[in-house]
Amino acid sequence: MSKTSAADEKADRSSAEQGAQALRPHAEDAFAGELRALAAADDRPRPERWKMSPWAVSLYLMGGTLPDGTVISPKYVGPRRIIEVAVTTLATDRALLLLGVPGTAKTWVSEHLAAAVSGDSTLLVQGTAGTAEEAVRYGWNYAQLLTNGPSRQAMVHSPVMRAMSEGMIARVEELTRIPADVQDSLITILSEKTLPVPELGDEVQAVRGFNLIATANDRDRGVNELSSALRRRFNTVVLPLPASSEAEVEIVSRRVEQIGRSLDLPPAPEGLEEIRRVVTVFRELRDGATVDGRTKVKSPSGTLSTAEAISVVTGGLALSAHFGDGQLRAADVAAGILGAVVRDPAADSVIWQEYLETVVRERDGWKDFYRACREVSA
Repeated sequence: MSKTSAADEKADRSSAEQGAQALRPHAEDAFAGELRALAAADDRPRPERWKMSPWAVSLYLMGGTLPDGTVISPKYVGPRRIIEVAVTTLATDRALLLLGVPGTAKTWVSEHLAAAVSGDSTLLVQGTAGTAEEAVRYGWNYAQLLTNGPSRQAMVHSPVMRAMSEGMIARVEELTRIPADVQDSLITILSEKTLPVPELGDEVQAVRGFNLIATANDRDRGVNELSSALRRRFNTVVLPLPASSEAEVEIVSRRVEQIGRSLDLPPAPEGLEEIRRVVTVFRELRDGATVDGRTKVKSPSGTLSTAEAISVVTGGLALSAHFGDGQLRAADVAAGILGAVVRDPAADSVIWQEYLETVVRERDGWKDFYRACREVSA
């Protein structure tokens, strides 16, 4: 065995051990084998400091099979053009804004894009109402600052500053949750590709390979609306909800299987029917009409996103594993559905009861589901 092969095998074992310990491994750890196989097979031009070409990044997100037979699992189920536009944006001088309603895999896509491009998805700023400017720009080690005054050694680099210095992808989650004055600190970074450090009369210039991915959801309009100056610095890509029921079932099934493995939950080979039911309920309540379009239904206050469907099914799988026979059944998902649908006890309870009586009760093959939902709703 060559030294290179031995090193790769050792890296695989190390990654697998780390993945076994971490509750949710970073993308670059969980899919280290796929990333390495793609990089080895990729002979297309790569932007400077990219780990692989834009074509390979797109293949990593959408899935496929390499010439050597290596199967690349899909990370995103949806229109390929959306991912191609997102990847192409990162190869230009414009930042990328992933926009969509909650649960459309914005964070998931952002993480995997950063992992594929830079090999590191951890340069992350989590946006909240309390996010300070230091999280985006830089901070100070106050012990060194008081002892020696302002200096490069006393600076604490933010994830964005590190990405600029090292030519990597930075991520900003929930951009519209960040206060407007902190948001605007990104304008100079994105337009001039430089970060002024007035305390030192200096600046940090971004090197090639640097870019930024931000996420924001449509439901946050009016929280901290992006200024027109900042929005112009982004190329906006809207991630839609799954176009079809089958696509959403595939997404939920795949993610539940991945999460189940990390939690050591036994697989439920016959559980696909319950996943279809959860997805059907969520889609009908979300769309305001039954699948066949014959019956109008009222929509509750919650988003009923794909991410929530994944959570409901995962919870049901855990319930069946620890308190059932290991087979995912209607009773295992009923409580989770109730919690997802009824966010406003006054209004949503009425909507849910009406949906149960007018739609679920009359649907062929759903009697067990109806009884389970009635029991937890009582």
